[in-house]
Amino acid sequence: MVARTRYTPAEFERFVSLPENAERRLELVEGDIVEVVSSSYSSETAANLLAEIRLFTKVHKLGRVTGADGGYVVGGERYIPDVAFISFARQPEPSHAAYNPQPPDLAVEVLSPSDEAAVLRIKIVNYLRAGTAVWLVDPTRQTVEIYAPDAAPRTLTADDMLDGGSILPGFTLAVKDIFPE
Repeated sequence: MVARTRYTPAEFERFVSLPENAERRLELVEGDIVEVVSSSYSSETAANLLAEIRLFTKVHKLGRVTGADGGYVVGGERYIPDVAFISFARQPEPSHAAYNPQPPDLAVEVLSPSDEAAVLRIKIVNYLRAGTAVWLVDPTRQTVEIYAPDAAPRTLTADDMLDGGSILPGFTLAVKDIFPE
């Protein structure tokens, strides 16, 4: 039997603050430290969504949008979604913490070859418990799975329209336009 080290949030914070970890994107998921690694295609997909969401939220003065370096505390864990939105109503001032103590209203997770399904499912459950909606984007299948607290999950295909629901009212985007050509 192999013993695994489980990290507390405080131990995790000390670990990520070490100089040798300064350039690494690290999450704390159920006591495990997980390094977040993306691919160029997944990163471009996330950037496309980030640009659309940021433009919409700026025009409508709805809130803050972070990219793949913006971390959040979610149910005591530390996550770095590829894109996240938090409303001005919930957080009028920006957070300067490495991991924002407020979970986002919306977290976008774009699948990468290194992602483990089990870790993603844990994160989705914890996001939902924290009141965060999740868009799980699969660049390979060109789908978006929509998870919202107290709602059944939905899967959109390239032929569908993504909408912001109550979190980003009025936001729409053709799913096919999320993915690089």
